[in-house]
Amino acid sequence: MTVAMTGERADLLESLATQHYFLRQTVRGLTDEQAECRTTASELCLGGLIKHVSTVERRWMNFVLGDRDAVSGSSQGWQEQFRMLPGETLRGLLAELDEAQRRTAEIVTELPDLDVARPLPEAPWFEPGARWSARRVLLHLIGEIAQHAGHADILRESLDGAKTMG
Repeated sequence: MTVAMTGERADLLESLATQHYFLRQTVRGLTDEQAECRTTASELCLGGLIKHVSTVERRWMNFVLGDRDAVSGSSQGWQEQFRMLPGETLRGLLAELDEAQRRTAEIVTELPDLDVARPLPEAPWFEPGARWSARRVLLHLIGEIAQHAGHADILRESLDGAKTMG
């Protein structure tokens, strides 16, 4: 059953799309080599940030669908999320971001209720016994992607002076 988009759902998805847009803007016109380049003292690179956002968004949507462990924060492979590995391309990473965004929109559209809450896994960064609704997850994703788009903007400006806005 597909639920018609209401004002709230449309607003949340539009906000999410805006943050995706800003993140994508930070890599416009770059080569794979530029996307994997570390431009600051940080370990972060632009391609790695794109990859990380896709991974996190997929995991949170799996949580919304009932997989509590999807956001457990296993440290295995954590660092690989933030860098481009051999064989990965910026084009491929952007396709994964598009797919994560498409899937999120599909899930949000089909959810019967944004209030359905699921228990968070036990982790030091979650309050014990906390539950998050689909709405809360979407708000979290909007904030996280906005934060990473800001990081990406700094990395891009350090690379070649380009800015997302201006």
